[in-house]
Amino acid sequence: MKKLPDTLLLLSIFFHYFRGDKPAEMKKWIFFPVILFLISCKGENTETYFTLEKASQYFKSIEDICNRDNGKLWGKNLLCPIMFIDRTSRRIVANQPDNEGLLKGKDGIYTGLYPKELIINNAPMKFGGTLFAMTPLPNEEDSFRIKTRAIHSMFHRFQETEGITSADFNSTNMDEKEARLWIKLEWKALRKALNSEGEERQLAIRDALIFKGSNRELYQKYANDKNRFETYEGLATFTYTLLCTNSIEEYKTRLFENLDRIYSMQSYARSYGFIHGALYVSLLNEKGFDFKKIQTDNFDLGNAVIELYNIELPVICRDVAGSLAVNYDIDAINKEEEERLSDIKERIHKQTSTFTEKPVVFLELESPYFDFEPEDIHSLDTLGTLYNSMRVSDNWGKLAVDKGGCLVSNNYKYLRITAKGFKEDKKHISGEGWLLILNNDWELVLVDQNYFVRKLMP
Repeated sequence: MKKLPDTLLLLSIFFHYFRGDKPAEMKKWIFFPVILFLISCKGENTETYFTLEKASQYFKSIEDICNRDNGKLWGKNLLCPIMFIDRTSRRIVANQPDNEGLLKGKDGIYTGLYPKELIINNAPMKFGGTLFAMTPLPNEEDSFRIKTRAIHSMFHRFQETEGITSADFNSTNMDEKEARLWIKLEWKALRKALNSEGEERQLAIRDALIFKGSNRELYQKYANDKNRFETYEGLATFTYTLLCTNSIEEYKTRLFENLDRIYSMQSYARSYGFIHGALYVSLLNEKGFDFKKIQTDNFDLGNAVIELYNIELPVICRDVAGSLAVNYDIDAINKEEEERLSDIKERIHKQTSTFTEKPVVFLELESPYFDFEPEDIHSLDTLGTLYNSMRVSDNWGKLAVDKGGCLVSNNYKYLRITAKGFKEDKKHISGEGWLLILNNDWELVLVDQNYFVRKLMP
């Protein structure tokens, strides 16, 4: 006999009971607890596409991918402890146990719950004394995304074991119009280079590097930050795309799909490096570059391409970049950027009051750790960057923003959220669309109608 789900089973007992000849008071006594139970079950959905059987299949597939490469690319097999996490339920499914026994094993699969106070991100994370490649599951099953997210995190774990960790970088200038113009021109030239051969390729690579040089000349102080971003995330994008595809044609298709997705984003500050570095790494790979030479977090991929392809650049790139831009549809790019600025002005008009009119909650960012989707962020010009939803961990505690957004200053020093609907219950503070959990040695104080987080005074 097939077992009924718990809720249906209770309903069956409930109606069977009420059909019987029972005293009215007894019926009343049992009615309310049952109804409360049923209400508590409403909306509960424990179903997931990522069953243990599916997890086992994905772990095997990822193991096969890693063993197929077996260290040829980076000198070491990337296979390692992997932890898939469902963002909604925070359920963990791992391929290996942790050192502290927090995960429970069955048939080679280890499960548990990820603590609510911790950030979920596509990055290495120590859990139960074991360094896992943390991999958030997409909302809907997508085999390619699941495998590439896992390889992405596994590669960052490899970098961490090699002494290269995620560096804090500032690339806010990439939301300025001129920076976006140059990088869009550069991307068009890089796409042309990867789709051509011989002299045509050489010229396209030269053009891309001239556009790159023009951008760097304009924003020299950001050069090291850009190198770190492009190296750290660009190498990851290249690695997971290469290992999870079976031909150069499939690799390029997936790479350009990623480029098109990022190209269309309203903000490049936290997204451009993922694809930008991968495009240059692709050119290096086609020339047989030894990636084991990359041992620093600020390696300049553009300089490596210049050396490998014997490219000569003008002394001042901007002297010739303007005339080259005509060959890469600069008029269309200008139109795209004008439309973007128009959208930003409209958004500022609609949303400025949310983050500027009192009361507002201000959080100073000291050593933040962010969890967000690059598609969910928008520039608000000099006001900062709007994140529609976000998870932030910092010295003061944890912030979860699910609705209404939060505004991060352009220098990444401050974050603000609306104080509408403000409620405070000891260290748990909430407002419209957000929840803040403060650490014990921090407090939120009211100053001139706004709230500020600060460390408790001794």
